[in-house]
Amino acid sequence: MISSQPRVSVVMPAYNASAFIAETIQSVLGQSVEDWELIVVDDCSTDNTREVVTALSNEDSRIRLIALEKNFGGPAGPRNVGVKAARADLVAFLDSDDIWHPEKLRLQLEVINNTEAAFVCTAMTDFVDESHLSFPSIDNVEQTKVTYWSQTVRAQIPTSSVIASKALLMRTPFREDSDYKAVEDYHCWLQVLQMVGVCVKLQVPLLYYRRSEGQISGSKLMMMKKVLMVHREYPGRSRIAALAFTFTHVLGGFYFRFLKKGM
Repeated sequence: MISSQPRVSVVMPAYNASAFIAETIQSVLGQSVEDWELIVVDDCSTDNTREVVTALSNEDSRIRLIALEKNFGGPAGPRNVGVKAARADLVAFLDSDDIWHPEKLRLQLEVINNTEAAFVCTAMTDFVDESHLSFPSIDNVEQTKVTYWSQTVRAQIPTSSVIASKALLMRTPFREDSDYKAVEDYHCWLQVLQMVGVCVKLQVPLLYYRRSEGQISGSKLMMMKKVLMVHREYPGRSRIAALAFTFTHVLGGFYFRFLKKGM
């Protein structure tokens, strides 16, 4: 039976996600913390994503499906819908093809309980085939702080690793403009950081990011143009600063995402 208010609401946008979404949901079901709800917001999938989620929700009442009637064309709208529907004071995000370490929620909630942080993320590592994943035991976890300026210089907050205050997210919703597709999260985290100062980052890969063909963040030139757009349009930022921050963003992304295979 679902409790009146779970500790954390997990928001999962989905579009034609039937190939991987069951494995992703299993990584939520496998969490050592059980006091959660999972809100899958389906963006008018044309495959059997809704059937897969419905079958799993019939087995576990903590899972619920929101079936949208209009396609947003990107994850920003579904994420905003999920945040509004969340019954918990804390919201976690998980894309429909990524995987969580079983201790992910527990370790982040411990940080929130101990520090009253409103914005927490973790490191991540890439994978292609989940059959090769392993989940090592975790004892001591080093923490760092991502500031507004460090996030401006280089993206350091993996979206599928984030837990944040619902009240905070309601004040800084994801931009739903089509131009912001694939950078709506980068823009959102900048806004959040301007409000709260820091994001506490657990320096252990509790998020496993699936690399696959056709990802919306896959085109390097397209992403560079979109990051430049974010900086050009961000209030109070000069053209020279926008170009400089785009350059550092691209360099950091190349090193961490394509050489280190993580963030």
